[in-house]
Amino acid sequence: MVDISHETVEETDTRLHHVIGAAQIKVYERSYAFSQFPLEQFPAAVQPDALALVRDDETWSQLVPHRDGLAEPYTIFRFHFPTGLDNSGFVGWLATHLKRSLGTGVFVVCGQNDDRGGIFDYWGCPARIGDAVLAEIRMIGRRGTVG
Repeated sequence: MVDISHETVEETDTRLHHVIGAAQIKVYERSYAFSQFPLEQFPAAVQPDALALVRDDETWSQLVPHRDGLAEPYTIFRFHFPTGLDNSGFVGWLATHLKRSLGTGVFVVCGQNDDRGGIFDYWGCPARIGDAVLAEIRMIGRRGTVG
């Protein structure tokens, strides 16, 4: 479910600090990259260790463990949110914070798991700045669990 909230900027900031403090975060130890294949190669080209699989009108793209020959490596982390917690606006809020504080863009791929709170997010940032991004997220999360 996507919540619709009417709140001030300060109220949104307070709510989303609480959300990140309450979220379950998993950090993947190895880096990942995107691998592409033509539509007609589905499903044979899908790698069993892919974290995400999306397509447009021309190609499938899968997020797989990085190896030689693939594009830029990314640090990957995932958020699961507690059931009933309004996390609307979280992606834009955190992405904006990371861009302003560290200069990095991110990508986000969402999925659905009803048994673990609903929507979950895979986030990726360039591996070369991954440690700084994770440190910033941990700092924000600690702030969200205070009080």
